[in-house]
Amino acid sequence: MPAQDVDRQYDRFRLIVNGPALFNAVVAGVELGVFAFLSEHPKAEFEDIRRHVGIPEHSLRVLLLGLCASEMVLREDGRYHNAAPAEELLAKDGPDSWRHILLGWQRIYYPAFAHTTSALRSGTNTALSAHPGTEPTLYQRLARDPETEEILHASMAAFTLQSMSGLLENAELATVRRLLDVGGGDGTTAFRIAERLPEAEVTVFEMPSVGRLAERGIPSGTAGRVTVHPGNIFEDDFPEGFDAILFSHVLEVFSPDQIRLLLAKAVRALPPGGRIFVYGFHASADETAGVFSARLSLYLNVLASGQGMAYPAEDYERWLREAGCDRVTTYAGLPYEHGLVVAAKP
Repeated sequence: MPAQDVDRQYDRFRLIVNGPALFNAVVAGVELGVFAFLSEHPKAEFEDIRRHVGIPEHSLRVLLLGLCASEMVLREDGRYHNAAPAEELLAKDGPDSWRHILLGWQRIYYPAFAHTTSALRSGTNTALSAHPGTEPTLYQRLARDPETEEILHASMAAFTLQSMSGLLENAELATVRRLLDVGGGDGTTAFRIAERLPEAEVTVFEMPSVGRLAERGIPSGTAGRVTVHPGNIFEDDFPEGFDAILFSHVLEVFSPDQIRLLLAKAVRALPPGGRIFVYGFHASADETAGVFSARLSLYLNVLASGQGMAYPAEDYERWLREAGCDRVTTYAGLPYEHGLVVAAKP
């Protein structure tokens, strides 16, 4: 193995073992407003930052040590400024901000990873025990915890906004007129599709507690073209009358058998020529690459559902053909390790 590859692997090891501390330093920097302040004052001195964030001098010294070690904040000639990723991703606070993503990961995802060994040994999502209830998935249990449910969906929505260009810019999606968004969460994807395609109507098919989040957020410009159909995606039939069905960041949550069931239901609900769009994380074909795909897969098995993963595109292609579809096409290399598989009902 080339020496530079060995050096890279040691660098990766050092990053991994120190990563939890640095991750939480970055989240603290977001919550205390360090990145936002440095965006407005890119040559700030230590005392300028201290007056703004209002924490003790020693505490800020420790925080800045962590932020500089992470290379999200840079210090030059005694003054501080954001690195380019921090300026782009952490300084602003909109619905697509990494602020929401990081808070969701910190408060819900990452505490669960302490259970990784026990979950993998047992083949069940043992970290789910931290959330009251008897339901088998995190999403079902959070229906009784609206505050945490909202944090989770704000985090997922922000990541969806960061990664959805590969779906929105697809030429096949542009021809859809009536779309069923299965497991569409708080409506983030449906809203953006309706805004981008002014002739399209989009229905979110989602469990009632999450559907209420979607109903609350329907943009005024899409009123009448975005609706919510409450139900259980496994127990209830998919509503008919749509020319396309979308699974965005949904199928990776489930086992292959459950995915086959959902795809078969989609085929039954569609008219001849109707299309299925499957969008989400794709593991590499040999399942060795992709840090986002690996993180998602561990989260799903340790906490969220106890199964599923970022499957390779080849798996979705096979399952769609088994469900009776043809004209199966994969669009690969999309943002954040995403891919889109499109298939049609004969």
